[in-house]
Amino acid sequence: MIVLDGKSLKIRDLYRILYKNERVIATQESLTKVKENRKAVEDIVEKGKIVYGITTGFGKFSDVFINKENVKDLQHHLIHSHACGVGEPFPEIVSRAMLILRANALLKGNSGVRPIVIETLLNLVNHRIHPVIPSQGSLGASGDLAPLSHLALVVIGEGEVVYQGNRVATTVALKAEKLKPLSLEAKEGLALINGTQAMTAMGVINFLEVEQLALQSEWIAALTIEGLRGIIDAFDEEIQIARGFQEQVDVAARIRRILSGSKLVTVQGELRIQDAYSLRCIPQVHGATWQTLNYVKHKLEIEMNAVTDNPLIFNNGEKVISGGNFHGQPIAFAMDFLKIASAELASISERRIERLVNPQLNDLPPFLSPEPGLQSGAMIMQYTAASLVSENKTLAHPSSVDSIPSSANQEDHVSMGTIGARHAYTIIENVRKVLAIEMICAMQAVEYRGIDNMAPLTRTFYTEGRAVVPSIIRDRIFSKDIEVLAKWLKELWEI
Repeated sequence: MIVLDGKSLKIRDLYRILYKNERVIATQESLTKVKENRKAVEDIVEKGKIVYGITTGFGKFSDVFINKENVKDLQHHLIHSHACGVGEPFPEIVSRAMLILRANALLKGNSGVRPIVIETLLNLVNHRIHPVIPSQGSLGASGDLAPLSHLALVVIGEGEVVYQGNRVATTVALKAEKLKPLSLEAKEGLALINGTQAMTAMGVINFLEVEQLALQSEWIAALTIEGLRGIIDAFDEEIQIARGFQEQVDVAARIRRILSGSKLVTVQGELRIQDAYSLRCIPQVHGATWQTLNYVKHKLEIEMNAVTDNPLIFNNGEKVISGGNFHGQPIAFAMDFLKIASAELASISERRIERLVNPQLNDLPPFLSPEPGLQSGAMIMQYTAASLVSENKTLAHPSSVDSIPSSANQEDHVSMGTIGARHAYTIIENVRKVLAIEMICAMQAVEYRGIDNMAPLTRTFYTEGRAVVPSIIRDRIFSKDIEVLAKWLKELWEI
């Protein structure tokens, strides 16, 4: 059971909810604070005070006063009008994360909602009712308005959800689980949609997948080092300490551990004086990716516990301030950094693939072919890797440097953070396929070298990989091998 309080949620907690199906509840203390905060909204409505989003319109309509009898309609009109998302839905696990993160943000007790709004969100999580949320349409400020509006539709019993593996009307799922839709009161529609939970949820999934890929890349690189009889001296601890980056030290240590006992690695001067950068600089390049991951994790965990709607209510209503916490720039930067760091794992991997297949760069059979000339072997797999790497270079262009005004220029600078998060996800999928290609080639190379000479750990990893993709004894449709191995890597959460 994971307990939410609006201030202490960690990525590992979210992982347990998302991937291990742990139930989630809110602390009574946080719900009490939410209830007290709600009184301020009711007081504003009752006294007819002019407060943005509660008794006024939104965006450019902020100067339009809304009468007491219309404040409920205002919230429902908001959800309907802002549900403008288009394109393929976010992955189901992302919409699940969005529910959790939105509930956690509201638990801060600054948003003016009733506790039942949060309880409804958590009921959807615990009953595994996940909104169908189109992935396109957010500017990343004023938060993720369009995606979160599709989430809010489900709260009020509209829209579609994924339930028990099927895409159905929300009413079908709610009825099956004996849950009731909510009728929104003042401020609640705005509190549901004014936030960064789409980009942050996508960002957390990205982080978890890249973290695992970064570890897997080290194991795959170790196979390649054996296949190319790489020089282990470059991973010596003193070299790494001399540079000073702990992540670099850690990568080298893990590579040394993985290759411990290998008879295929060499020392400098045994076969050659030094290796190419794609082998020799693994600690430096992969370590830099880990540095970026640490930065991204820090920013995500702050945002996971942030209140990001507008206006915010403090001191039981004594202070109601319209600000800009919905602006996604911190996460936009983080996602752009993650795109670059992820893309580089594939970039250096593709160069190792080239060294595995190019007969001018090694003493292995050309293109690892079982019959060079008659059969092409891994020749075109390198083409595919190169194509994916080049595609990633385009996708890695920073989304956060773009902006376009909206709402009649009232919202004149936006983050595009959700676009960055979406592009990061595509890059990650491409990286995984490049690493799958490297693993296919590396497994073939170590077979030529002699698997009995492998390190115990790489031998185990090789054996597991061979259960997924068999040895290349003749040309076949390698597309299937790449896809099935990439799927295996995605599902292999722990090595």
